[in-house]
Amino acid sequence: MKNIYFISDFHLGVPSYEASREREKMLCAFLDGIQNDAEEIFLVGDIFDMWYEYKSVVPKGYIRLLGTLARLSDQGVKISAFTGNHDMWMFGYFEKELSIPVYRSNMEREWQGKKFLIGHGDGLGPGDNGYKFIKKVFANRVCQWFFRWVHPDIGLSIANFFSRRSRIATGTTDATWQGDEKEHLFVYCNSVLKQNHFDYFIFGHRHLPLQKKVGENSTYINLGDWVRYFTYAVFDGHTCELKTYHGLSDTVSS
Repeated sequence: MKNIYFISDFHLGVPSYEASREREKMLCAFLDGIQNDAEEIFLVGDIFDMWYEYKSVVPKGYIRLLGTLARLSDQGVKISAFTGNHDMWMFGYFEKELSIPVYRSNMEREWQGKKFLIGHGDGLGPGDNGYKFIKKVFANRVCQWFFRWVHPDIGLSIANFFSRRSRIATGTTDATWQGDEKEHLFVYCNSVLKQNHFDYFIFGHRHLPLQKKVGENSTYINLGDWVRYFTYAVFDGHTCELKTYHGLSDTVSS
């Protein structure tokens, strides 16, 4: 089989237009480099630092990434996207224009006898109750309907204001492992294993790239991000490993 790729947390749009543009170019080069050996590509959330689709308006920019995804999709590469906590307001644009399905919750997949649980990871596990409440508000269709009546120039400006105050925009990304009992996603993986076995748990959101054993014979992989680390995971049919992208030669040889 060809490779399965997992990548997340690009947060395009921050901390500046110029920095975001450079990351976007690097991301497109990465996608171009894997197109010939990719069976599937999973974009595991927070593609954009802010994204809201009005009925006939989408945020300005990101044309290089969107064009690359459209071309790969047209060439038959299977691509799936997940919403993250920064870009949960996707309402059909990716499906219609790019033929890329968008998922809002965890997905179970199996390749070569290996079971995977894939998702962005926000709101999973214990704690973080404040965010879980806010997520319910943001996901509420009535709230989304009211926001849609705000003019896009105003609505997107408000959303971008709060987006730029995020820990990504201010450079305060937490790069420290908090301990097995305090890491929400790690605790979540352990709780899932009590009911069902997965060989690999693939999540984003945490922004700390890591590959860590969980349970007896399972592995938790956090995909890191493309703000600081430029990391991704690849499954070759035998094992799934976390890698760092340094340039086109990496993807050609991986």
